[in-house]
Amino acid sequence: MRTRTSRIPAAAGLTLLMGTCAALAAPPGPLPYGSYDPGGYYEQPSAEVTIEHIFLPWEDVSLDSLAAADSYALERNRALMITIEPWTWSRDERNTPDYLRNGIASGQYDANMRAVCEVIGTLQSPVSVRWGQEMDYEDGQFIWSGWTPEDYISAYRRMIGICREEAPRINAIWSPLGLEGMERYYPGDDYVDLVGLSIFGYQDYEEGVLGRALSFEELLTERYARAAQFNKPVVVAELGYTGDAAYVADWENSVRQPQPDMPNLVGVVYFNQQEVYPWPNGFGFPDWRIDSRVTGEPVVAAAQTVQPDQPVEQLAN
Repeated sequence: MRTRTSRIPAAAGLTLLMGTCAALAAPPGPLPYGSYDPGGYYEQPSAEVTIEHIFLPWEDVSLDSLAAADSYALERNRALMITIEPWTWSRDERNTPDYLRNGIASGQYDANMRAVCEVIGTLQSPVSVRWGQEMDYEDGQFIWSGWTPEDYISAYRRMIGICREEAPRINAIWSPLGLEGMERYYPGDDYVDLVGLSIFGYQDYEEGVLGRALSFEELLTERYARAAQFNKPVVVAELGYTGDAAYVADWENSVRQPQPDMPNLVGVVYFNQQEVYPWPNGFGFPDWRIDSRVTGEPVVAAAQTVQPDQPVEQLAN
């Protein structure tokens, strides 16, 4: 449920996310930590921040930005996680879901992926590539969401195969939101090095829809259980939270703590930007930015009926 700014200050990666980590202004704990950080909050080098995340469309983009991101990450001893989104960021020039799906199947977009990955293959930082994220959540934001599992799997395999030809040292991240049924989109062990998840805590939304706030552990537990079945390292590839001071402090003190029942959890990556795509039920655009995420008055929005057997994590993105 996120859209990015076009600024690429640095890159993010994961060398399988097995490094040491601790932080200047990072949440407390030993779990490896990084961020998508277009505002430069973590610009100063810190042993606490070891992953730099960038988003990149494969149309209408200057690939010179990847070299700049590589230099930025190297100077700070960070790995790069690069999310490649198969579209343009110019909203009025985007294709339809059918056009994109058919174009990938026909080979029309092979050159787009190859061009990006040719440059990735020249980078010196450790790089993980995350393509076509959150395919399991059809809310209208991403034109690659809501495809049949067969179509998505075919597209993902084709694109990761091309990228590995040009950049054989990458780690491939398959990154659903983490909802029930996400396993139907799993492309197979040969195409996945890590499983990514997205976890966002929005106090106003949770209290308005569920009647109570949720903890990081609550949202993580269900999604991790679904990811763990693949026996791959798991990373929270997009993380954000906003609410009152107590809510934010609870999440802040939890997100980097080891989870004894989650041995494959290898890192968390914060999404340090304001939301651009609106949350449902009139809850608007939560601000995940670290300097702005503590809120005052709650948002008043339309109520939603909660079914007794509806998993709480399906009601919070």
